[in-house]
Amino acid sequence: MINPQMKRPTPPETAVPSGRFSRLASLGKLATVVAGAMVTEGVRQLSTGQRPNVKNLLLTPANIQRLTDQLSQMRGAAMKVGQLLSMDGGELLPPELTKILSKLRSDARPMPKNQLINALNRSWGPGWEKKFKSFSYTPLAAASIGQVHLAVMHDGRQLAIKVQYPGVRQSIRSDIDNIAVILKLSNLIPRGIDINPLLEEAKRQLQEEADYLKEGAHMLRYRELLADSPEFVIPELYAELTTKDVLAMSFVSGKPLESLKTAPQKERDRVMSKLFELLFREMFEFNCIQTDPNFANYLYDEENKKIVLLDFGATRIFDAQRIQAYRRLMTACMHEDPLALENAALDIGYFSTSMKQAHKRLVLKILMQASEPLRHQGSYPCGEMGLSVRMNESTSQLGTDRTFSHIAPTETVFLHRKVGGIYMLAVQLKAHVDIGSLFLPFAVDLKTTKSKT
Repeated sequence: MINPQMKRPTPPETAVPSGRFSRLASLGKLATVVAGAMVTEGVRQLSTGQRPNVKNLLLTPANIQRLTDQLSQMRGAAMKVGQLLSMDGGELLPPELTKILSKLRSDARPMPKNQLINALNRSWGPGWEKKFKSFSYTPLAAASIGQVHLAVMHDGRQLAIKVQYPGVRQSIRSDIDNIAVILKLSNLIPRGIDINPLLEEAKRQLQEEADYLKEGAHMLRYRELLADSPEFVIPELYAELTTKDVLAMSFVSGKPLESLKTAPQKERDRVMSKLFELLFREMFEFNCIQTDPNFANYLYDEENKKIVLLDFGATRIFDAQRIQAYRRLMTACMHEDPLALENAALDIGYFSTSMKQAHKRLVLKILMQASEPLRHQGSYPCGEMGLSVRMNESTSQLGTDRTFSHIAPTETVFLHRKVGGIYMLAVQLKAHVDIGSLFLPFAVDLKTTKSKT
């Protein structure tokens, strides 16, 4: 989720703990400091006649800052798992935990110059500086797994060089396991909610994201898939400079997509229509989806009126059978067919056959509510309908019902993140999009399709 065009104040540099034991020690130190602070606060509350509450002791402003500071310094999976949980499990996690984890979405710190040089020496060998006319050691941007630097070739071509933090890939499994222990011991995860499938999926996804050779391959694939779509620009891969730990690509200029807030309504509508069209093509034509909807993954080329797509690390190949079930589900929502909707939702895994009927009805209600733009006649005014507020109210019913513990398949969770992110961008831009018409070419004939169950 690195956008080299975003102009933010650069956080202070901190070295990335790269060894397994040093990363474990960082978490151990964090746990000790937080526990000590909890004891101190508990004693203070007792002295004033208050009855301490464990959750309240943990979630003091000072402890929240300690948690986010330490995870931000570690980067890698320790930081990324917080991002994933805050974005993907928000409707089932308590707001206090979401508050902590959401702070990790953009709080990465760059590594020091000497650590950067060592990382490049390992990937390119000593003397790599001779490959470039210039190389900026000050990062353009930093995120959970790596940071981006600007380089200029001897012929004047500008490159964006993404350098992975040392030790990130090797520490993914242990980082996530250690974070899971802290979350469970802190009682922040409600009983009955099994986040293990999400954490296992986080490990798998992070292993993919931490392999820049794979990300480069996804970038090449998207360039081929969108060769017929001149409205999109994708950086060019420099394969000869790309390794597992370094991704080299052409530097593409542009403005943050949010800058379109002041653009004419017609242009905002066009851009968001293209992004929804791309989403449907990814789902139903490509079976290949870039699942990270972070706004920083997009730029707007104002001069050429084009959309720049960045960061393909979170690209996933989706199961064709589940995608077909989504076609049925969305078609059923569009035509308000309750039986077809229930069958498709069961196939996807939104609920099980043993789920309480009240919970099943609420899940189906949420699905119908989420698909409101599909049924709207004409362009749907995304920023005026209050759909996200109504959705939050509905999903909060699941979050407050402690007897509800079902979590949809992780593949579905990541898809939700992408769909929700694109919609929220449309809300921010106050775009009007005929979402139903964009989906229509991918709808199915419900009379000729059947549930697999």
